[in-house]
Amino acid sequence: MSTSSSASNASQHSRTDGPSSNALDTLLPYLIASKRSLSTIEHVYRANDICTATRLAAEKSATIQARTSYLTAGLLSQVTVLDDVQRCTNQAEQLARAEHESVVNSLDAAERRLRHTLGGLKETIVEAKLRPEGEEKRCLLDFVDETGVEGLVAGIREDVKNTQQQFQGFELDNTKFQGDLRSVGDVLYQTARPGQSQSLDTQGLEPISETLADMEEHAKEMAVNLESLVSHFDLCVTAIKHTEGGGDAAIKIAEGLPEGVDVGQETKNAPPEPMSDEQRIEMMRVLDEDAGQVDDVVMEIKSNIAEMESMYRQVESHMDQSRRLRSNADLAFKRLEALGRGLPKHVTRNQAFLVEWNDQKTRIEDRLEELDNAKGFYDGFLKAYDNLIIEIGRRKSVEAKVDKVIHEATSKLHKLYQDDMNEREAFKHEQGEFIPVDLWPSLLNAPNRFDIVPVNGTIEKAPDISSSIIHKAIRRIHGQG
Repeated sequence: MSTSSSASNASQHSRTDGPSSNALDTLLPYLIASKRSLSTIEHVYRANDICTATRLAAEKSATIQARTSYLTAGLLSQVTVLDDVQRCTNQAEQLARAEHESVVNSLDAAERRLRHTLGGLKETIVEAKLRPEGEEKRCLLDFVDETGVEGLVAGIREDVKNTQQQFQGFELDNTKFQGDLRSVGDVLYQTARPGQSQSLDTQGLEPISETLADMEEHAKEMAVNLESLVSHFDLCVTAIKHTEGGGDAAIKIAEGLPEGVDVGQETKNAPPEPMSDEQRIEMMRVLDEDAGQVDDVVMEIKSNIAEMESMYRQVESHMDQSRRLRSNADLAFKRLEALGRGLPKHVTRNQAFLVEWNDQKTRIEDRLEELDNAKGFYDGFLKAYDNLIIEIGRRKSVEAKVDKVIHEATSKLHKLYQDDMNEREAFKHEQGEFIPVDLWPSLLNAPNRFDIVPVNGTIEKAPDISSSIIHKAIRRIHGQG
């Protein structure tokens, strides 16, 4: 709008006559519309308030962000340390858990091996020939005391059960610590999205300083536009005053302007200065031209203030986020502080558990060794029984050989005795009548008789075990079945 320069030129000339009354019908709507447009000064005031508030917000945001960033960096550093502590604790827990599972598996395997051996003893029926006559059938298990072994197994199971309860307490403590630590991290990271930085711009907001520069540019444009509207109103008043019968109307319409609008001396009660026809024609041309632009200027001012309001909502959102992040940092600090107070106890409990677990693991492993030794003893007993059957078979074989030797020796001794008796009888028959009896008193004695008897005076025979049973024992010893 060119209103400002035109009004200035018009006021420099004088004329007593004014435009016709037809011009007044045109000018009054111009004046009314121009006065109405001056209400946009409220938008200019609002623009100024927005710029001021945004400037303060920029300063406050910078302070909050700096403090939040400093506090967050410290918190993240502490969380990293606690993460290392938790990672070490988890590794120790996993190792202890793996060791515990290994102990349980070893116990299960040892018990299965023992039960298998005991089952072998129970299935092995002692040969009746080895036991007193009339005794009921007995198995090898009847000759061992399995109550001690059962007590040993039960004791190990009880130790394992106790350690399981300790593991649960250990895991609960670790889970609580991990949950508390995670809650700190959740507070620190809850406004961030994967792949985005931990800044105040995580929602795509421009920095407040850049927004403020845009706002100030809008405010300047609004001020310039308002100034052109004021100049147009001033020219409208001047034109009406130079129109016959329009002075009173101009003064009346010019009253009650929005606060802060200054239209100069022409809007007061001062009489109009004279104006030439050329000046009047030029003034009307300018008024006609500017009047068509008033609505556009008003719309531009409203558009600018609407844009500034939208920017300011972003600024407020920015500030809300800044305060939220600061609040989150404060909350994370309080939680981390509470977590730090409990850290010594957490570490101490973990160390105490690991020491206790190592002691219990050693004790359980020692008792598992006892269990394996018992199993080895029963395996030896089972194997010894087979060897006993084999030994009986060997002794039966020796007895058979001895009986054969005795039979052969007895037969030879008997033959020698008969031969000796026959020879003595023949000698007596041929030479007896010639030899005096008292020449050799032992001449007529019978030959000595011999018999083979046990040295200890008793004969103990090995039980009569069938060859098939002995052969089975031999095959078991040699792993053939």
